Amino acid sequence: MAERFLQLDVFADRPGGGNPLGVVIGAAHWSDSAMQSFAAWVDLVETTFLLPASDPLASYRLRIFTPTREIAFAGHPTIGSAHAALATGLVELPAQGLVQQCAAGLLPIRAQGEGAQRRLFVQAPAARVLLDGDAAGARLQPLLAGLELGALAPALVEGGRRWWMAELASEAQLRAWRPDHAQIAALAKDSDSLGLCVFARAADVDCDYQLVVRAFPAGVGIIEDPASGAANGLIGAYIALSEPAGPLARGYRVSQGREIGRDAVIDVEFDSDSRVWVGGRTHLVIEGALHWPPEARSQGPQRSPNAFCGCSACSVGGGVRSSIRIPSPSAAG
Repeated sequence: MAERFLQLDVFADRPGGGNPLGVVIGAAHWSDSAMQSFAAWVDLVETTFLLPASDPLASYRLRIFTPTREIAFAGHPTIGSAHAALATGLVELPAQGLVQQCAAGLLPIRAQGEGAQRRLFVQAPAARVLLDGDAAGARLQPLLAGLELGALAPALVEGGRRWWMAELASEAQLRAWRPDHAQIAALAKDSDSLGLCVFARAADVDCDYQLVVRAFPAGVGIIEDPASGAANGLIGAYIALSEPAGPLARGYRVSQGREIGRDAVIDVEFDSDSRVWVGGRTHLVIEGALHWPPEARSQGPQRSPNAFCGCSACSVGGGVRSSIRIPSPSAAG
């Protein structure tokens, strides 16, 4: 029997925005190498595999793969996979929400709204600051030379993922920045991190977002991520820690991905104990049967021949070979 494949746009107010995600359903019998080789062929930032839960408290189990390796947690695969599980009837949404089992543990997922307007939120793993202040600033100085920094000091923060982060003084400066990706890759390798994310407060206090974010996960071979839930969860945790009485500590909306043509909308909320929830809307774009033959499953990871630099802006991706359905506008979401 053919497995099911879905492609979704996550953290998107419309199809074509946000961050694309591939989801495979029915591959519990696949080997680790089969999952990795398929994720490499699809060549999206991440591809996930929805599996039966092995923990009685969980709604399902999720494995997350980049084109080059498996990872413990990422925000947009979590949100998109939860949407896929609900949209396909794999699970129902209980009043208390879903629980995702993954390598980062059991993560609660809650819903706000109904239908196409429904937003799903995941509670981000607890974060801790590994390095901040002058020490972090010194590590990032070669990358950020010539840029005016914002109010919060640069930092290295870990929680499910490990990211360097820096606040820039203006939205215009952030949107125009052209970083040295080789330097980011070297920094990521040296610190066992994904890379660097930068953020700035919105220039217009009356616009529909309060923070602008760009994320450069060179540690997994991606030039720029159009929408990173994990990075935004860590930024949110750092803001809550650094400015507990500030306006952003009550929750805010993020604009990300515009610089690479993938406008994303990410909502960040906080519990009373300052735990971070990251969420947004998802649109189902492609649904079909997947035919991934055994000989392909036994091969090592192969990047799609369509991919240029490996970033989501340049990657065409592999797709699936038959039974493709493009949902109508009324079905999307």
